[in-house]
Amino acid sequence: MRGGLRPCSALCVSSIKKLFDVTSHCPNWSQTDREGQMRSVLFAGVSVFLLAFPAIAQREPVTAVIGSQISAFLNNDTETAFSYASPLIRRIFGSPDHFAEMVRQGYPMVWRPAEVRYLDLREVAGSHWQRVMITDTKGRVHLLDYQMVNLESGWKINAVQLLNGHAEGA
Repeated sequence: MRGGLRPCSALCVSSIKKLFDVTSHCPNWSQTDREGQMRSVLFAGVSVFLLAFPAIAQREPVTAVIGSQISAFLNNDTETAFSYASPLIRRIFGSPDHFAEMVRQGYPMVWRPAEVRYLDLREVAGSHWQRVMITDTKGRVHLLDYQMVNLESGWKINAVQLLNGHAEGA
């Protein structure tokens, strides 16, 4: 089946009903009351999943953009790296060479990372921030927040903030 999900068997449904059957201790409740309670629990579970799904769905394209820009830096492909920057960043730096020089000087761990790990994607005051943990070539761990903007052309990097220098042993 698609997505690796299997249909829930009759045994599974029975187990779920037993788990959530709070009415078994209330013999005066009818079967209809129990079914209504089960529907309420199921609705609550599905609602929680659906509310969390947009953040999960957004994370993959956001991390793909960041990873693609880092790959471009590793390949010395400054034009491609610059293409992942938002229009604001592109206006500020004007050219791929100026942008690359800023990254080399200000964010050497991004220019030549040894390891990259994507942590949480958060929405703060309407902005999307992807937390990234980068280990540099000297083994130091750095935490960075990438501000992302979703444009018609896709996700772009609008800012990068280095958090507290580097995180020892993080």
